[in-house]
Amino acid sequence: MPDPLKIPIRASTQEHLEIEDIKDNIIILKDGSCCLILATTAINFGLLSEKEQDALIYAYAALLNSLTFPIEIVIRSKRKDVTSYLKLLEGEILKQTNKLLQEQMKKYQKFVEDTVKKNNVLDKSFYVIIPFSTLELGATKALGAIVKRQKGLPYPKDYILERAKMNLYPKKDHLIRQFNRLGLKTKELTTQEAIQLFYDIYNPESGFQKLAAGQEYAAPIVQTL
Repeated sequence: MPDPLKIPIRASTQEHLEIEDIKDNIIILKDGSCCLILATTAINFGLLSEKEQDALIYAYAALLNSLTFPIEIVIRSKRKDVTSYLKLLEGEILKQTNKLLQEQMKKYQKFVEDTVKKNNVLDKSFYVIIPFSTLELGATKALGAIVKRQKGLPYPKDYILERAKMNLYPKKDHLIRQFNRLGLKTKELTTQEAIQLFYDIYNPESGFQKLAAGQEYAAPIVQTL
């Protein structure tokens, strides 16, 4: 029988993350708190006229004044991947029968490749996080879990999820309406999109791998071997 002291301890990546599960578009953290993520577009403020800028400032002020709950705004910069676009260009070049157009398309393809190599072309994504505190589940048990650092959720997962939905959905709808007034398109991240987002964040060199659907996993996110 091997000496227990000599057996290496292997911990899965998920043991070091705060995420317990992602279900029904809601991220459940290990302490029982939850959050919901909205993805939104952006506006080039500098290109607006003075009147449009003033109107946007007033609309944004109205959004902030309407908030009765905390939110977090996250801007994520990611290096632009143009591999699929270059492959598309390559296919179109091969199809082109006009030699002059084919030559121009090759020059354009070379221009895109050189631009990406010489410049760090970034793709910016904008997210709004709406939190749901553990204290909203019940102060006594939630505080006990925080103080004792106990493992496991303070309440059953289904109960936490149901309470989180009741709390987060009205806030989500309110924010989407307010962002629409700013001219911003806003959508709730699905479970699969949230999984893909966190995978990209924790695996920046993953080569833009597309993951399978969340329900196809044998275990949530990661499984210890």
